[in-house]
Amino acid sequence: MHEQAMRQKLEQLKLEHRDLDVAINALADSGGHDQLQLARMKRRKLKLKDQIAVIEDYLIPDIIA
Repeated sequence: MHEQAMRQKLEQLKLEHRDLDVAINALADSGGHDQLQLARMKRRKLKLKDQIAVIEDYLIPDIIA
């Protein structure tokens, strides 16, 4: 994947991760929250975090000191 495309994908994933975080908090704060839906959203958020980490690792190489 081209570096610019990866950066765009990274921003898209970060935005989705933030949006999901807001949605999870809103669902958890509501009185009658659905535990199954909450668990699915949290699982999706973790997958996004993993995808973000993979792309960031590719774009920002380790510097050996």
